[in-house]
Amino acid sequence: MTKIDYQETTEDLATRINIHDKFGSRDIDEWMLELTKPEKGSKILDVGCGSGKQLKSFHNYLKGEAEIVGGDVNEELLEQARELNDEFDSAWTIMELDFDERFPIEDGEFDLVSCCFAIYYASDIPFTISEMHRVLKPGGQLFTTGPMPENKQLFYDVIKEATDAEIPPMPGSSRYASEILSAVKDRFSKTELHIFENPLVFDSVEPFLDYTGASLSEDRRLWKGLFQGKEGYQKVMRQIEEVAHKRFERDGELVMTKVVGGIVAEK
Repeated sequence: MTKIDYQETTEDLATRINIHDKFGSRDIDEWMLELTKPEKGSKILDVGCGSGKQLKSFHNYLKGEAEIVGGDVNEELLEQARELNDEFDSAWTIMELDFDERFPIEDGEFDLVSCCFAIYYASDIPFTISEMHRVLKPGGQLFTTGPMPENKQLFYDVIKEATDAEIPPMPGSSRYASEILSAVKDRFSKTELHIFENPLVFDSVEPFLDYTGASLSEDRRLWKGLFQGKEGYQKVMRQIEEVAHKRFERDGELVMTKVVGGIVAEK
């Protein structure tokens, strides 16, 4: 499949994260830490660490008193994680890690394995989860996050109204609460699903369009039935803008609720 590189994927991801932080009322990192309660002196692996956001959260929460390792397959994101690590005097370790392959890690090394907004991109979910299980110590904890089927409904409603096109199955919301949760339950001794809701309240249309544009661009391969190339992308965005303005004029705001699942499992 040909990749359409008319925008940088990492920039699109950063745009979405910044909008979550600016327009949401809840902090998902605080929620993550409340659920996992990592302990000082523990050893933590963040799979699909991206630019290092979770690594920083664990480090700050534990005040540097933990051994933290982050792994990812995307070299551009890994470089950002290394740059962030430099700002914290090499507080954590960065490694190349492809969750579609056996982890380059010995059995039973970690107290906590986290994988935030990434596991649903795995080619073989049971294999990836078995690798996470393998590298955990007995009694160790797995924590993953992913979108639930109800996630950001406004986003899909506006696209549907603007284009009258079918929404393709999203790798996260179509797999997380079903296939992924089931695979974790099959492998771990104890599994719990927790829900995080965070309404993003937009007092103008522009940030919603920024979020939508970044989402379509970042996940452009999923939307190949909706647009092709830069011109198709721009046409769809104009259609979405028109519908978004109509809804804003009607309601006085746009509210898009992030609905995220957090799976906590014990080995």
